[in-house]
Amino acid sequence: MSKTDPIADYLTCIRNATRAKHPKVDIPASRLKEEITKILQDEAYIKNHVMIGDDQQGVIRIYLKYDDENKSVISGLRRISTPGFRRYVTKKSIPRVFNNLGIAIVTTSQGLMTGQEALKRGVGGEVLCYIW
Repeated sequence: MSKTDPIADYLTCIRNATRAKHPKVDIPASRLKEEITKILQDEAYIKNHVMIGDDQQGVIRIYLKYDDENKSVISGLRRISTPGFRRYVTKKSIPRVFNNLGIAIVTTSQGLMTGQEALKRGVGGEVLCYIW
């Protein structure tokens, strides 16, 4: 597992777990990953999450959400800003994901938030990923 882009690793773990129909996935914790997980829970892409402490960095246990036909609520995840190529947007150019059917996660000077919330607050920032 690559350690140069932990957000891409986080998204890949979730993508692989949803494709394999796992009920939960454990991911090494960090503050940024925890904030992204909170946004996913607030936007109803996952059921719940639990922080599990250990002697080192801890683990985030994410309980994935599926519909009645056992299809994942998360149909896609895409990393936008990478360590080698950062993508910044102004408050006027915040992206819409699938005509607002998905979310863009943006890190701003006011913290981590969805693209729609950043638009309401009138701030721009770095676009981390798209989730739909």
